[in-house]
Amino acid sequence: MEALRIGAGAGFSGDRLEPAVVLAEEGRLDYLVLECLAERTIALAQLRRQHNPDGGYDPLLDRRMELLLPVIRRKGVRLITNMGAANPLAAARRIVEIANGLGLRLRVAAVTGDDVLGSLDLEQPVLESGRPLREYEPVISANAYLGADALLPALLSEAEVIITGRVADPSLFVAPIVHRFGWRTDDAVRVARATAIGHLLECAGQVSGGYFADPGKKDVPGLATLGFPFADVGEDGNGFIGKVEGTGGRVDIATVTEQLLYEVTDPSGYLTPDVTADFTTVRLQQAGPDRVAVSGATGRPRPASFKASVGYRAGFLGEGEISYAGTNAVARAELAGAIVRERLRRELGEIRVDLIGSTSLHGRSFFAVEKPYEVRLRVAARAPTKEGASRVGEEVEALYTNGPSGGGGARKYVQEQIGIVSCLVPRDHAPARLNLFESGS
Repeated sequence: MEALRIGAGAGFSGDRLEPAVVLAEEGRLDYLVLECLAERTIALAQLRRQHNPDGGYDPLLDRRMELLLPVIRRKGVRLITNMGAANPLAAARRIVEIANGLGLRLRVAAVTGDDVLGSLDLEQPVLESGRPLREYEPVISANAYLGADALLPALLSEAEVIITGRVADPSLFVAPIVHRFGWRTDDAVRVARATAIGHLLECAGQVSGGYFADPGKKDVPGLATLGFPFADVGEDGNGFIGKVEGTGGRVDIATVTEQLLYEVTDPSGYLTPDVTADFTTVRLQQAGPDRVAVSGATGRPRPASFKASVGYRAGFLGEGEISYAGTNAVARAELAGAIVRERLRRELGEIRVDLIGSTSLHGRSFFAVEKPYEVRLRVAARAPTKEGASRVGEEVEALYTNGPSGGGGARKYVQEQIGIVSCLVPRDHAPARLNLFESGS
């Protein structure tokens, strides 16, 4: 059977837009995956949905779809993405609206079932601390990491666009591989191989040199036009990682090795909803320019439970910044930080004070001195209330006339903090559901 080609068009919510278009246009893809959902991302999306029941999906959904829908329709590429975040149904409806506006006829599948907040047992222990979940109230979100099997009905529906909420990152890639070759989902060895491919692709530009780059140590050419990766996967689950010819970046043993180990605590037992993968048996071979062969992953049966990411309200972060420049700048900034710390220590407890050097106020040639001639003071502290956190910025701003001389460019911020912890939930608490929508009908 012919190999499947699957591309990675995004590795996080704020990823660049253009590389996905290049992949869809020039990559001769079967599937394009946009992985846009991190732990905090979905908790913040739940907050947005609370304010707007029709919101809660990825903020860049409109822009990505406006660029990609015409291309995937013309090229015959199927799109899979977790941009549904906290509201896949609203996201699917919005995609239909965009397709109608573009005059495109599309079938859109929304996969739901990852939201397990309603069935959460607050007495169960948190994986990170062992303490019960109730100690982290108020809990605002709980999303189970669904696996590839949750996407298979959507793939059978022949939908051109499949949008989900929380699905494990590699599973977004495993699902179309399983679907194409008709594997059993309990074929641990093949699913582990597909998981290795998915893990290599899930962060998009990282494996083609983006996050890898370190000038003078690990040089990467053409980062301004960094190309995102694709994989050619065979029926046995082994494959090749590559990128579109002419794009920037590099794909070689070094970049692939670094990504293979990225965020893998135990390479011999990498837990996903689909399999317990063993990456210690993976073999990498340079197969040509910007092309690496990946083979040999093994696996054991999948875990009995789903991991769930739980978001909770963790108070507010208050920040204040002010700059000092010229003679004795560092000493004046240090004094300013000490003043703010003294004024707030009884109210806020732990306070962080940083001195950040830069060249934004004067160029080095203006002050021909060896010591720092410019520094920006940053003070930050957490508080349970917005009002308490705002005190940080207030005191930093007050340094204009109540602190050392020469302060300027003060800014202040307050932001609600969402904490993230994890727990295990029974698989039957997160049954996947398929919802179909069509444009142009």
